Amino acid sequence: MNILVIGANGNAGRRIVEKALKAGHQVTGVVRREGAIEGIPTIIKDALSLTKEELTQFDVVVNATSAFTPDTFHLQEDLTVLLLQALADTNTRLIVVGGAGSLYVNEDHSVQLYDTPDFPAEYLGLAKAQGKALDIIRKFSNVDWTFFSPAAIFDAEGPETDNYTLGSENFIVNNEGQPYISYETYAQILVDEIKNHKFGRQRFTAVQN
Repeated sequence: MNILVIGANGNAGRRIVEKALKAGHQVTGVVRREGAIEGIPTIIKDALSLTKEELTQFDVVVNATSAFTPDTFHLQEDLTVLLLQALADTNTRLIVVGGAGSLYVNEDHSVQLYDTPDFPAEYLGLAKAQGKALDIIRKFSNVDWTFFSPAAIFDAEGPETDNYTLGSENFIVNNEGQPYISYETYAQILVDEIKNHKFGRQRFTAVQN
């Protein structure tokens, strides 16, 4: 498939690019500066300047951007809205690298992970921004979207494995009782979802065992 990865030089983005290429896909990256990533075609611009014409030439658009400071949290929502409006009533899929904070911790889905007392304060702003982005996404029934929440412990240094458990809306843990996944495993699951298309118009999550 022909895939666009927004934030292709980030922790998640570059791994998604690598695994998508290995799987035989064509990959283009959106980055802000020349030379930020090598080996693939790139669109050099702010993601908020992407046009419908640029986005809809791809089979799949992966939003792998993050905003880690209070003055940029709004970008999660702003970019989400731009992508949804551009991809509405088209054949281009949207896959979003989400967060764990919006996963539910009870069966009636009234309490999210970021509502719990032990949720790290330094991640609260980003988690709530990602949660708002997901709320917006759910309203667009005319977009083929998938929102992939990693486990709460998202490890940039950890190994890749094919031994993992998938979930949907609820916070889950692995065989050792840990909410853990490595970036490598996460990226491979996301690329598998591009091929298998199991979670159309759904949020899902995963932990590795």
